[in-house]
Amino acid sequence: MTDKTAGQGPPEQPPVVSIARLAEHVDKTVRLRGWLYNQRGSKKLNFLELRDGTGVVQCIAFKGDLTEELWETSGAVTQESSLDVVGQVRAHPKKPGVFEIGVEHITVIGKSDDYPISPKDHGTDFLMDHRHLWLRSRRQHSIIRIRHAIIQAIRTFFDSREFTLVDAPIFTPNACEGTSTLFETDYHGQPAFLTQSGQLYMEAASAAFGKAYCFGPTFRAEKSKTRRHLAEFWMVEPEVAFMDLDGDMQLAEDFLCAIASHVLETRIDELEQLGRDTSKLEAIRAPFPRITYHEAIEILQKAGHDAKPGDDFGGDEETVISSEFDRPVIVHRYPAALKAFYMKKDPENPELALCMDVLAPEGYGEIIGGGQREDSLETLVSAIERHSLPMPAFEWFLDLRRYGTFPHAGFGLGIERTVAWLCGLPHVRETIPFPRMLSRLSP
Repeated sequence: MTDKTAGQGPPEQPPVVSIARLAEHVDKTVRLRGWLYNQRGSKKLNFLELRDGTGVVQCIAFKGDLTEELWETSGAVTQESSLDVVGQVRAHPKKPGVFEIGVEHITVIGKSDDYPISPKDHGTDFLMDHRHLWLRSRRQHSIIRIRHAIIQAIRTFFDSREFTLVDAPIFTPNACEGTSTLFETDYHGQPAFLTQSGQLYMEAASAAFGKAYCFGPTFRAEKSKTRRHLAEFWMVEPEVAFMDLDGDMQLAEDFLCAIASHVLETRIDELEQLGRDTSKLEAIRAPFPRITYHEAIEILQKAGHDAKPGDDFGGDEETVISSEFDRPVIVHRYPAALKAFYMKKDPENPELALCMDVLAPEGYGEIIGGGQREDSLETLVSAIERHSLPMPAFEWFLDLRRYGTFPHAGFGLGIERTVAWLCGLPHVRETIPFPRMLSRLSP
């Protein structure tokens, strides 16, 4: 509802522009629509910080330039009230690239009373309960815009390399990563599961298109409260026909370099807003170090860790390993017993899988996991039986080996962990607009 106490607008309204485009309108009168981020004032001046989703600009209301009614409105407007502001764009006299608005008219569109998130410090639970409002803060705004840039870079990378986007289903009849982490639901009288990964479907897509990828939400019912885990997260999964493990590692390296470069090029202001040390991101350049699983075990043992061959790596181990390097490190050829049924075994040592994990530096751990897939029908059937998986649910998957089998490889990258790493965040809960965790299903 319009607040009519602010008076009627001027007879001829100037064009509505975004804060991000103010540089194109210096010394011109424009119209802005947004929300009050902050306000301070004196006897003759009121300083209103207005945000519109593209940025924040300071609007300066001078008592001598306004009617008494408009002056009172500029001083009484409350945090997060929505506003319509008309004024002249002025370049900041001391800060290049920064602009101000000399207010000529102001209308309150929607008043905000008792906004719950004040400038004082609030606890994490309080902020998560008000996540729908917390997204308006500069910090959260920066994080989500960086997330957007990461997704933009992902799509550009694959589109430029002749990949085809193939959407994988959310409901699936079978497990991909392990039955213990499945969310089960009723699908018209039969059990179904929320997808853990689109990889199996991308194997079918790679046989049709050669290079394919899916990008969407995935779900893990892990009872985990670590800073790296969410129950619902987004993953991008490329799969490439006739690619081996070496090609897979090269693709992952090129991929991460392209993402980091795009974020540095397009979101430097947001990184600075977060206080991110961008020199850490500038180090994300090829070539990435590549070490075997057994070399990783040696690193752990030299660091005093009690790791032994056959052990899987958790967050602590990944942190120790990655701390040896200033850029992502690729660890390859883990014991086959630690990996999924579809991983191809190393022909030179069948105890090892042709797989790889990419570990991010600074303690962020695994951000990519993948490898070469088993392309032998007989071997895959034996693996499904050995893992006690329901064979009928995988008949369609076995068809990929029956009708023109081929070597292929791929990987999955988790968006939230990547956002946390590039932003330098301590926890993944801030990396997605509305996180789903073990104890949180709302808002």
